[in-house]
Parts: sequence; structure tokens; C-alpha cells
Amino acid sequence: MEKPETPITEDKERTPVSNFIRNIIDADLESGKHNFIITRFPPEPNGFLHIGHAKSICLNFGLARDYDGICHLRFDDTNPAKEELLYVQSIMEDVKWLGFDWGDKLFYASDYFEKLYEYAEILIQDGKAYVCDLCVEEIAEYRGTLTEPGKNSPYRERSVTENLSLFRGMRDGLYPEGSRSLRAKIDMASPNLNMRDPVIYRIKMTEHHRTGDKWMIYPMYDYTHPLSDALEMITHSVCTLEFEDHRPLYDWFLDNLPVPSNPRQIEFARLNLSYTMMSKRLLLELVESGVVDNWDDPRMPTLAGMRRRGIPPAAIRDFADRIGVAKANSVVDYELLQFCVREELNKTAQRVMAVLDPIPLTIENYPADQVEELDADNNPEDPSAGKRKVPFGRELLVEREDISLDPPKGWFRLAPGKEVRLKHAYYITLTRVEQDADGNITRLFATYDPDSRGGWSQDGRKVKGTIHWVSAPHAIPITARLYDHLFTLADFSKMEEGKTFHDYINPDSLTVPPTAMAEPSLAQAQKGDSFQFLRLGYFTADYDHLPDKPVFNRVTGLRDTWSRKAGRKG
Repeated sequence: MEKPETPITEDKERTPVSNFIRNIIDADLESGKHNFIITRFPPEPNGFLHIGHAKSICLNFGLARDYDGICHLRFDDTNPAKEELLYVQSIMEDVKWLGFDWGDKLFYASDYFEKLYEYAEILIQDGKAYVCDLCVEEIAEYRGTLTEPGKNSPYRERSVTENLSLFRGMRDGLYPEGSRSLRAKIDMASPNLNMRDPVIYRIKMTEHHRTGDKWMIYPMYDYTHPLSDALEMITHSVCTLEFEDHRPLYDWFLDNLPVPSNPRQIEFARLNLSYTMMSKRLLLELVESGVVDNWDDPRMPTLAGMRRRGIPPAAIRDFADRIGVAKANSVVDYELLQFCVREELNKTAQRVMAVLDPIPLTIENYPADQVEELDADNNPEDPSAGKRKVPFGRELLVEREDISLDPPKGWFRLAPGKEVRLKHAYYITLTRVEQDADGNITRLFATYDPDSRGGWSQDGRKVKGTIHWVSAPHAIPITARLYDHLFTLADFSKMEEGKTFHDYINPDSLTVPPTAMAEPSLAQAQKGDSFQFLRLGYFTADYDHLPDKPVFNRVTGLRDTWSRKAGRKG
């Protein structure tokens, strides 16, 4: 077989790390079993993709990229009751956003409905499938348990002629939904429950988003998936660990039907991320119950939510590379994802100044009518990013948490008589404060050193503390959305008995400071632009951002706990 032409997927400078999947592929290529590889990413279009899917996307498309192979995008659209065109479109957008391209290798399981039906008739003719009249509950009862074998269906020995007639009647819509199913005839005593005469077709009187009302029966996932792989000449069918027990059934269909190829299923551990839930069903419940605004709520682990929050796709690809692939399930620390985000945004995000909880500061010895334009680096990590001008004057706004009237040991910010550096500006010394009747500080007063312009003193003295600020007359009001984990529980496998995920929803997962202010340059921000708000974290202009109503989502803070845990510097 000659390798089909397809565009090369996203390519970045990286050194692939060896793992058991690559070892299998290396051996297959070296032995001549395959001349090139074809992988696939096969989502069901019944929800939005999440960070767990991103691991699979990066793995499947990444293998194809690294081995100069091909990766298909195939929608396993076999359950029209739960599938929508909206999900198809969102999945395509997510895959492209992550940096991958399937070229002309876009497929749907529904493309193969006619062929899958033909294969089902072959199984019937070979005495390996039969029409069963048991209902869903009865099938489950007859299946047995992990310790007890199942019982044969009373309809298991129907003749080939009767089975063909009934199956064709199912296709023609002669029987009500749920009244009959087609089952593979395998082994009701098998220790693997998946091999106990699994259902391969069921009656569903539901329109399909692509085939309309043409079909009254739809194939099951476990039947459709291996045959779709075989029809597409997939060489390595990489899936998550929960399908390991399904592999004997995957192979059984391939072995008992005249398929054009024999793919190999390989399982790897799915991604479990701390403080995060990966169930599509439960994510849908979060949306429908109003816990979050929608699938793209920045607190959601969906790729749509992460894109809106401002997480760069390069950070997700880096994250997928770092966690690698393994055969055993584990929980990955969310801090590792945040570390990858910081690593990427540190290189690309412009530095700006904003004050989330402002308190006025007056520099009493600064001329009242004077305004300076000070130089500020846009990104010290990227000299080509250049500089910008920030206005400076007598009246400033600083962060309320940067002032202490009774500072603890090691305090390097504002305190009575203490000198600090204003970023990009001057040294100042706090001289006095105003307070209300309750003792709350309402205004600060300071003096500045005119010879410390740019934040460096001409006499060589140094100060340890540096704080950010904005010019009060020039500052613009912004909406700053501060996000935290949606859940308070790190590992849902440790959920207390009798509780549900609703009991662990974090009431402080979103906070919005009421009086946040920013330097005027942020009025020019465009939707999706990312910034480092100095000392506050990384922020991205949200979808509802407007020049006269700036809105920014905090992507992540600046504190890097993961690298400290890992013993890294930084």
C-alpha cells in the first residue's frame, strides 16, 4: 500500500521521548509489518472536548508527525440521540486550535453505515450473530456477573434465515424501539463480560445529524470502532486504558469479518488532573444546572473554556509532552499545567501594570501640574518587543495589599518611613496615611527622589522592594475576572461516601474586584491578547472585551509551586 498524501501536522522543535507505544511502532516498522503508520483521533460528537482529549489529540497527531505518517479525524457518530452538529464543529475548531491538521482525512462512522450493515449480515450468515428479543434489562440479567457466567438468550439458536429476516425488518422500521437487537454470538461463559454476546445493533427511531431518517437501526460503538479502523487502514489504534477489556472484542470482529486491514489496539492511561472532572456527562450537568455559564466557561476543563481563559495551545502541547504516556492511571498535578502556561506566556505576553484593589497615593513633593512619559519594557524576555510609554504624575493608585502600618519582619513594600521602588519610575518613601473612623486606610502620602528616575538611584543605594502602580488621572477601569479551581477536592476517587461532586464546588472559583484600574495602553487590547499584569499574574482579554469596557480573565498567577515541588529553580 502506498502512503496517501496528507498535509504535515503542526511541527515544533522537540525531542520525542521514548515510551511503550513508540517501542511497538518502532518494532512494527523495523520488522516490515508496516511501511508507515496511520493513527486516528476518534471523538464521539456528544459534547465538547476537554483537556483529557487534548492528551489523545497530541498523542495521535504527534505520532503521525514524528513518524512521517498520517492521522485521521473521525467522528464516531453512532448515537444520534446525543450527537449534534454543534459538537462536530467545536471539535474541529479545537483540534485546529491545538495546532494539528487532518488535511483531507476527515471521516465519520456514519460514512460506513452501509458497509457495517453488510458486515452484520455476514456475521448472521456465518452463524455468529442473532436477533434477540430480550429487553435491555433482561439482557443485563442474562449476562451474569464477574463471578457467575451468563445464560444463553432463548433466541440465541434462531436460524440464519429467521435472523436475516428479522434483522432486515429492524432496518425497515417494522419493530418498535427497544423491542429487538442484534447480538454477536460469542461466549456467555467468558470471564470477560464484553464477550458475552454483546449487542451490535439496536433500534433507534431518531434522526441522525448526517443521515437524517434513513436508518432505523444504529451500530454500537464496540462494533463500529474496530471496523471503522480497519476500513481506514489504521495501523495503530491508540485508546485509553478503559478499553483494555474491550480489546478481545475489537480483535474478534476483525478476525471474523473480511476486513481490508488488521489494526492493533494499544491502550494508555487517560489523563486525570487534580481539582478537575473529566466526565462529559457531569460536565454537561454543570452547564445545565447553571454552576457554570456554558461549555466555554473559563473554569471548565474543556478546550473551549481553556481557550477563552487564555491558555495558549503551545502550553497544552508542552503539557502533553511532559506527562507522557503510561500504562497505569495516576492523577497529574494541575500545577504542572499552570507551569507550562507560565513558561509559554512568559515568552510572549506583554508586561503591563494594573491595580486590582486600588488605594490613592499622593507624592507630595512632585509638581502638581507635571506629567511624565516613562519608558517601560514590553517584555524583558523578548528585546524585539520594544518599549512603551506610561504616564506618571503626582496622583497614583497602588495595591492595597502593598501597605502595612505594622509590617512583619522581611516586609519590603510600603510602610511608614520605608523606601520602595515604583516600577519604571522613582524611589518613594511613605510619609503618612489617612484613615477613616474604622481605621481603614483611605489615602497614602509619600515623597520621591527626583534623582532615581527609571527606578535607579544615582548615588548607588539600593532598595529591596518594588511595587507596581498606575497614574490615577490616566487609569482606565477594567473588569478583572479571577479564577480558581472549580472544585475543592483534588482527587475525585477519594470523594466521601454519600457526597456528590456538587458538594465540592468551590464558591470562590470566580471573583471580580469591583474597582480594578489599569494603565491606559490596555484600552488598545484586542480580544484574545495576553498580558502579564506585573506582580498579579497572566491575563487575557475575554470574548466580551470592548475598548470602552475592557474585560480580562486571569489565566494563572505568577507563583510557580510545581517547579518548587520538582526541585527546579525559578
